[in-house]
Amino acid sequence: MATTGEKGLIVSFGEMLIDFVPTESGVSLAEAPGFLKAPGGAPANVAIAITRLGGRAAFVGKLGDDEFGHMLAGILRENGVDDKGVNFDKGARTALAFVTLRSDGEREFMFYRNPSADMLLRPDELDLELIRSAKVFHYGSISLITEPCRSAHLKAMEVAKEAGALLSYDPNLREPLWSSPEEARTQIMSIWDKAEIIKVSDVELEFLTQNKTIDDDSAMSLWHPNLKLLLVTLGEDGCRYYTKKFHGAVETFNVNAVDTTGAGDSFIGAFLSKIVDDRSILEDEKKLRKVLRFANACGAITTTKKGAIPALPSDSEALSFLKDNLKRSNNPFKAKKLRFLYCSNC
Repeated sequence: MATTGEKGLIVSFGEMLIDFVPTESGVSLAEAPGFLKAPGGAPANVAIAITRLGGRAAFVGKLGDDEFGHMLAGILRENGVDDKGVNFDKGARTALAFVTLRSDGEREFMFYRNPSADMLLRPDELDLELIRSAKVFHYGSISLITEPCRSAHLKAMEVAKEAGALLSYDPNLREPLWSSPEEARTQIMSIWDKAEIIKVSDVELEFLTQNKTIDDDSAMSLWHPNLKLLLVTLGEDGCRYYTKKFHGAVETFNVNAVDTTGAGDSFIGAFLSKIVDDRSILEDEKKLRKVLRFANACGAITTTKKGAIPALPSDSEALSFLKDNLKRSNNPFKAKKLRFLYCSNC
């Protein structure tokens, strides 16, 4: 457990993998002349986003007992993430994903998980002591796709909740990994009413509600009694927030985006790092808006560099970014709408 004065621990559960991205932008996977490897996996990105900002984070998952798996574990440690919850599988490889943003703007994925080590995490392999020490337990939906990882996911959620952790859910929809869209919706929603904080993109909102109209009614159709906060990221239109008592929107930032990978993970990691030791933020709209502005800044910075983990900002970088944007917005000759375009499905 955290000692007096120590920041609360955020435990992130799920997959960590190697993303292979084309050396040339705007091409299909088949057309790519070559690929560069980059560490990825939304839950791991979130954990590192938190530690970059000075928070405490741990990652729980399974990697292959191979070169890539040990490389990824090393990256967690190098970034200050507690890796006691990482297991290694001798019989399966670390997951791989080939991903590109084509010239038509569509993302293209090709996954190598048949099965990969992350899919094979068992309930009896969980570090329950580590999970019980979490003040926030964060997870996605990819770990729900197959057994035994699904049972491990459910067990970890149960243990975290019983220990008093706040449950945070970012579905991070990846349709190609599911057997069908219907199965994806069913499984994603099967644990929906357990989470107290949920973050979805506009694409995920449309997918889950099967409603092409992205508005307050559509968002609130996903509300459940245990929920404290629903966040919806809307690309260039910023993000919206919903609580039991109030709702609203926070503007975005204008940056020269190079790579949107990991921006959503940076956003939610930054948000969790601020509320882990002060849950009153969830009930105070003024405080919440300030934190969401900080989270937007972190997401914006992440888009200005290639790769997710290398681009995740430090606390000082985020504060400097906000300070610079405040100066520009207060200058009548430079005033402009602050916009931040980040991947709506990252």
